[in-house]
Amino acid sequence: MKPRSKRPAIGGAGSTSADTTLPAAPARAARDIAVVVNGVERRAHVIPRMLLADLLRDEFALAGTHLGCEHGACGACTVLVDGEPTRSCLVFAVQVDGSRVDTVEGLAGEDGRLHPLQEAFRTRHALQCGFCTPGILMTLASYLAHAPAPSEREVREALSGNLCRCTGYQNIVAAALDAAAVLRSERASTAADAAATTANAPETPTKAMRGGATASASSGPA
Repeated sequence: MKPRSKRPAIGGAGSTSADTTLPAAPARAARDIAVVVNGVERRAHVIPRMLLADLLRDEFALAGTHLGCEHGACGACTVLVDGEPTRSCLVFAVQVDGSRVDTVEGLAGEDGRLHPLQEAFRTRHALQCGFCTPGILMTLASYLAHAPAPSEREVREALSGNLCRCTGYQNIVAAALDAAAVLRSERASTAADAAATTANAPETPTKAMRGGATASASSGPA
């Protein structure tokens, strides 16, 4: 029988080869990011794999953003990133560095007045367990900003990416239509106020008029 080789193991005693220990995998260094969240700049030191949802909930204590399926299917975690509805369970925190993020906590006014959508949801009883509500509110807030006078069918299409197991959507759709009407009224009132302010503003002499008056005064009587 052929004798077994007595060659020393790689890296073992008596080995003349260079050390073959594999280097440690490079650490994925955390990085600093800055995000404007609900109008306020927030900073965090995050690892690359941290999700936006975890940043909002764990680092910024904004627990209104709910995690449901964590696969981007249910829409419960929807927030607005630079004005666009975004599944925060599918976006890394580092991807929103320098962006604006709006969550349900920022939907109400600074004076605490509820957004028309929130008021309509309360009036229409458009929620039961409420788990899906923040994502639906943020989806509708963005949609109504672009579609101020939607039909019932269009609202239902806009909500097709948000799952609700409780309500059957009927009251949600009704609340969205109510809020759209309120928002249209508010925009019309704001436009009317702006027009009235412009109409009542004192006229400012134009450059040509000022120049003519100056020239006439400097020429003296004929």
